[in-house]
Amino acid sequence: MGYQEVYQSWKDDPNGFWMEAAKAIDWVKPPSKALFDENPPFYEWFKDAEVNTCYNAVDRHVLAGNGARVAIIYDSPVTGAKAKITYSELLDRVSRFAGALQDRGVSKGDRVIIYMPMVPEALVAMLACARIGAIHSVVFGGFAANELATRIDDAAPKAIIAASCGVEPGRVVAYKPLLDGAIELAAHKPDFCVILQRDMAPATLTPDRDIDWESFKAAATPAECVTVRGDDPLYILYTSGTTGQPKGVIRPNAGHLVALLWSMKSIYGINPGDVYWAASDVGWVVGHSYICYGPLIQGSTTVVFEGKPVGTPDAGTFWRVIAEYGVKALFTAPTAFRAIKRVDPEGEFLRKYDLSCLKTLFLAGERTDPDTLHWAEDKMGIPVIDHWWQTETGWAIAANPVGLEHLPVKVGSPSVAMPGYDVRILGDDGVELPAGELGAIVIKLPLPPGTLPTLWNADQRYKDSYLSRFDGYYETGDAGYKDQDGYLYIMSRTDDVINVAGHRLSTGAMEEVLASHKDVAECAVIGVADSLKGQVPLGFLCLNSGVERPGDEIVAECISLVRDKIGPVAAFKIACVVERLPKTRSGKILRGTMTKIADGENWKMPATIDDPAILDEISDALQALGYPA
Repeated sequence: MGYQEVYQSWKDDPNGFWMEAAKAIDWVKPPSKALFDENPPFYEWFKDAEVNTCYNAVDRHVLAGNGARVAIIYDSPVTGAKAKITYSELLDRVSRFAGALQDRGVSKGDRVIIYMPMVPEALVAMLACARIGAIHSVVFGGFAANELATRIDDAAPKAIIAASCGVEPGRVVAYKPLLDGAIELAAHKPDFCVILQRDMAPATLTPDRDIDWESFKAAATPAECVTVRGDDPLYILYTSGTTGQPKGVIRPNAGHLVALLWSMKSIYGINPGDVYWAASDVGWVVGHSYICYGPLIQGSTTVVFEGKPVGTPDAGTFWRVIAEYGVKALFTAPTAFRAIKRVDPEGEFLRKYDLSCLKTLFLAGERTDPDTLHWAEDKMGIPVIDHWWQTETGWAIAANPVGLEHLPVKVGSPSVAMPGYDVRILGDDGVELPAGELGAIVIKLPLPPGTLPTLWNADQRYKDSYLSRFDGYYETGDAGYKDQDGYLYIMSRTDDVINVAGHRLSTGAMEEVLASHKDVAECAVIGVADSLKGQVPLGFLCLNSGVERPGDEIVAECISLVRDKIGPVAAFKIACVVERLPKTRSGKILRGTMTKIADGENWKMPATIDDPAILDEISDALQALGYPA
């Protein structure tokens, strides 16, 4: 069936649709029905099922005779390490580590924090927790001590699994001092910590608390899979909260299994044995869904990459990995391709490799500007698929489902809603808007399997954060519109829709125009306070490598471009050239922080920022423009 038939079949019979999808999972006890809606707005999927996620991701492939298939490819250009781990080897490692956790008293329902870099052991730790029914919470390796401490206090873990260090281009980041500082700050203390010692910065272990990874698992008896209920949490993943207190997104076992397996085939077109690479980090939701669980549940091969798109060692590292391992689909953030394009605008590195194995490029994490999409299409000669989802949803809200049908691409759109998602565009009054009108993007409840049912120990905060503004809808926090064909356009975060003299304007639309300038590699637009118009847009431009023209000349051209494409109503008259933009480690531009600096408001250093020094550069650029006024 094509997309329309599949989507309609879900709308006609949601319970039947998801029960059919659930047949692909190996259940201990199958669910009696799909949706449990007795306690709205807390909807649950396959609640009465009994299952084990690790069994579905590892054991069943070995039992089916596929133990020799490669499960994990590890490639670390920052250390020079490479490895391939088969499903049989993964089963041995995971079951032994799970047994070691059990030996130390970790059992079903206990929480375990994982604080690790991009190494295979991170996936082993996640799967080991899943095997024994423990709830893991992965915290991005290298997060500051106070941020880690808030997560320790919220999750109250029995154990913390960490590495001694992470490796970045040109530097080694010692994790152990950050971990020690976090435990000291936290009111809750873990029973023990397991430390993976890395040669580039071994850690000093704390007596009576810390255990070396190798000795920890050496004497362990392999653990069998522990059966959990469908609604038992597999993991908690913390996402930034507006109050500074992170929100713990819960992912129940059963719905997660069904949704991810459906998505691997239907959205990404991946079959068992295919090599799939999500170039992200285990600390983010992409790392959970599509580095660890999704590919392994499907029985495909996942790539664990410890490096960057440029600088490890050059702008050709992605192409090397694809060619070397036969990657069929690559999933990364648009910012990675903007970085590659900026360093190698002509794609000279790309031409050095045979990329005939690569069938599709998937982009998500931030809006994919048309210029980056066209560049990737032109240089790679394959479909480039923009798709859109969130930490909270765990898998795509809108996508071009190439496994079902490769729909026509509309540049600037992540295409159409996936089954399970009834996406609407609402005005401030809660009334649905006609095609083409910018409004709040919402999803009619219930959300589909694989999404969050609530927040960890925070039901009221879940309702306040996502359900309070529009009754009966989940508020995504994004603004955009749908066209006549139902294609969705994500223009900006709701907070990034600015009001210029009464006109609601999308900063994303302006960024799209700026990115089309031949000399602009990357850009950001924020709304700054203005005494006359309320807000006016201000642009930041990063230029392509090798551009030697004066920045003022390029700024003038960009201002003219926005005026021509959007009109004088945009009031776009201020822009500056900067060397780089402040981003989170996952590639999101910190527009909100830049706005606060420009408006002279108090602001807090974001925990997820990639390089704090960039904000000093932005502050200097704003001061040169007269901000704060």
